[in-house]
Amino acid sequence: MPEPLFSISEVSTPQASFAEDVDAYAGAGVDGIGIWEMKLPQGDDAESIALVRESGLEVTNCVPGIPSILPLPLMEGPVDPQERIEAVCASIRRLAAFEPRSVACLTGPSGPLEEREARRIVVEGLRRIGREAEAAGVRIGLEPIQRIGAEDWTIVSSIPEALELLDEVGDANFGLMFDVWHLWNGASLLDDIRRHVDRFTGVHISDWREPTRGWCDRVLPGAGVADLPRVLATLDESGWSGPYDLEIFSDDGSFGNDYEGSLWRLPAGELARRGREAFEAAWKAGKEGAHV
Repeated sequence: MPEPLFSISEVSTPQASFAEDVDAYAGAGVDGIGIWEMKLPQGDDAESIALVRESGLEVTNCVPGIPSILPLPLMEGPVDPQERIEAVCASIRRLAAFEPRSVACLTGPSGPLEEREARRIVVEGLRRIGREAEAAGVRIGLEPIQRIGAEDWTIVSSIPEALELLDEVGDANFGLMFDVWHLWNGASLLDDIRRHVDRFTGVHISDWREPTRGWCDRVLPGAGVADLPRVLATLDESGWSGPYDLEIFSDDGSFGNDYEGSLWRLPAGELARRGREAFEAAWKAGKEGAHV
């Protein structure tokens, strides 16, 4: 059996620059990098593209500077959904040059809008984004967000909800961005993976601290209660062969909570090494003990 591909999403090391991320991840033996647009240097991207190519890292799942159609109350950005949609489209054009596996997208929450109106805006926005993605040769991964606190992030919080929305959009350029932290406590999670893994564009991994201190409090694989080994084994046995992207949110005060033991305080190289080792241990545990 081939070894799984392991990647790191750049939000995991927010204090490092783009160049430092590339160097740290490659130095730790990581296979790929999930680019966050906010970390790309301004100006011509040719140097950044060359840096990634020279490192040997694959570009996996990228995140636009404005990641959602409806505004996110916990993150800065324009309020008008049309401005946000066009910002996502501009990001797709930019990120396409890095040849990513996918670009992630969120719906955002309904907020003050009626649910029907919020859904209409999201569907129309996703159709516009889908046309841009087709022109750029990029797949889009819609990401369902953890149901606990969903009112600040999303109108879809499970795999079936997200796929129902995508079926309404009706665009083959879309798939689903699977994130363990967001979906681990779904009642039908393992069955959903088995049924729908062929529609996944990417996989984000981390673990759920119990008790959690908030949305920005993820821990490394194996350090929480999400039964990551079983999830990883189910993904593998169900046919997922793409990279597994470590995505860590661990507030160091950047979002108002200076958590003790914040992983964001670690040097990028140490986070990359520890993340890879934690993933490999969870993967091995899943292969040895899972019954899927």
